[in-house]
Parts: sequence; C-alpha cells; structure tokens
Amino acid sequence: MERRLSKTIVVSMVPVLVAAFLFVCCARKSTGSSPVERGKYLAMAGGCGECHSPKVFTAAGPAPDTAKLLSGYPSGAKLPDIPKGILGPAQWGAVTTNDMTAWAGSWGVSFSYNLTPHPTTGIGNWSETLFIQSLRTGKFMGTSRDMLPPMPWQELGKMTDDDLKAIFAYMMSLPPVDNRIPEPIPPSRQ
Repeated sequence: MERRLSKTIVVSMVPVLVAAFLFVCCARKSTGSSPVERGKYLAMAGGCGECHSPKVFTAAGPAPDTAKLLSGYPSGAKLPDIPKGILGPAQWGAVTTNDMTAWAGSWGVSFSYNLTPHPTTGIGNWSETLFIQSLRTGKFMGTSRDMLPPMPWQELGKMTDDDLKAIFAYMMSLPPVDNRIPEPIPPSRQ
C-alpha cells in the first residue's frame, strides 16, 4: 500500500480552494497590458497550470512541461491504481496523480482538460462566449456534462467578462497541442 501511495499524492481540497481564492482576489485590473498579457497573469496567479499542465520531474521536484502548457492529462499516460479504502466522508476527500492532471474522489475520476487552441482536442473551436458560458454554468462546452472537481468553476465564473475574455485570449495564444483527454470515470467504475 505504501508503494501505491508513493505514486499518488493524497490531498485535501484546500490547495484548490486557495488557488481559486487567489485567482479571484488577483483579478483586479492592471493598466497598460494587452488582453493576452492580462490573461496570462490571471491564469498564472490562479494556478491553472497546476492542474492543466503535465509535469516533468526534476531534481527540484515537479515542474510544468513548457512544451505542453495547459494541454491537460497526457493522453498516453497510464492512470495509476487508486488506493483502496482511503476516500470517504471520514477519510481523504481526493487523490491526484503526481502531475495533478487526474483526480479521484466521490465524483469518480476527472481529467484536466486540454486548454490549448487545438481545434479537435482542445478549445480551438470554442468561442469566447462559449468559454465564459462554461465557467458560469459549470457545464462542459456550456451545455453538456458537469465540470468535475477540483475545477473551481463556481469561483472562476464570478470573474468579470473582461477578465474571462483575457484568460481566453491567453489560452488561444498558446501553441495548439494535440492531446485527447479521456472521458471522466464514474464512481461505479473506479
């Protein structure tokens, strides 16, 4: 069991909530920056890359893979086994892969989405309106399945239209990464 835990980071939702809080608190206007620069600032301050960027493991610990920024859960990665008996109301609330791109909890398993402008595996064919609608409703593509934890859409959806437009502009300025994300795994199949 210890060996399995060494491959999985056990976490509470506190870091995610702190990142969401910082995201909202840091969303004040900065002067003289383009929407892309402002969006990059907001995305970095909000920690989007913590969950949506695959990591490389260095001597200093995990670091975002700069060639795959915001590209989500690596499509070729093998999902590690979820340790049995650690999730529950009186136990841990969630576990995550070492690079924090897949999360397991009472909702099942969620995979961080590809936020690069790739037209078929990312948000390349999304409109600014669709992006904002998704964050305001908590629905993938604004109308379909629920966005799952740890995605703090409730907090992000409270940001101003201008801030969300800036984040979208930044994401659309990234190099597109062809990386298809698996569908969420429901709790019954964990």
